[in-house]
Amino acid sequence: MAQTAQLINTLKGLLKSHGFSYADVAVQLSLSQASVKRLFSEQSFSLARLDKVCQMMEIEISDLVVEMKAHSRVMVSELPLEQEQEIANDIALLLVTVCILNRWTMSQFMEHYHLDEHQCIQYLAVLDRLKLIELLPENKVKLRIAPNFKWLDNGPIQQFFQQKIAADFFDSSFSKQQEKLIVINGMLSREGMAIFHRKLTQLAHEFEELNNDDATLPLDQRTGTTVVLATRSWQYGLFDGLRKT
Repeated sequence: MAQTAQLINTLKGLLKSHGFSYADVAVQLSLSQASVKRLFSEQSFSLARLDKVCQMMEIEISDLVVEMKAHSRVMVSELPLEQEQEIANDIALLLVTVCILNRWTMSQFMEHYHLDEHQCIQYLAVLDRLKLIELLPENKVKLRIAPNFKWLDNGPIQQFFQQKIAADFFDSSFSKQQEKLIVINGMLSREGMAIFHRKLTQLAHEFEELNNDDATLPLDQRTGTTVVLATRSWQYGLFDGLRKT
């Protein structure tokens, strides 16, 4: 699944570099633009369709695979425990890291937060050392994270957000226009739970697709958005007094 995501993201990158849009792909495949977007979000290209898209760029599927491998060799899918801990231990570094992953520029850091140029450069240098970014001339940044990059399960960053932010996150009525809270409860079999987990994973992929698509928009046209997707075998503690042991 991870390689499929890398291949499709490589395909998107090549289409962009060749000057092609989803509309162009739709014409090439004789599909609607909505259907093409669904192919990318669901990562469900057949070999025949993949070959047609490659033909449009005058490349072979093998060229696409070579490009993917060359790209993935320098991409980071996760950080070692001690490097995550280094970020989690410094709240300003964590802030810069999150902003960088959301495509902020250094000037935007300084505009919105109490960080001067020297501090920003120091933090960017740390992220360069951790290989999350490549720090370029004039303090520009190139991300080095893979499409499947994630924080370690139950690692320092995840624990930080669980301990420090969970209460603040849920301190809301979730009634504003850009807010949504859905709480559902039921009883699923192992097979049903496995299917639901796959759908949650797909939803996360679709969110990341939207995030990447919107990354080129000006900052004032984007809103910081946090999504919590969680499921577990769990029973309400308030019923413990009535529950037979």
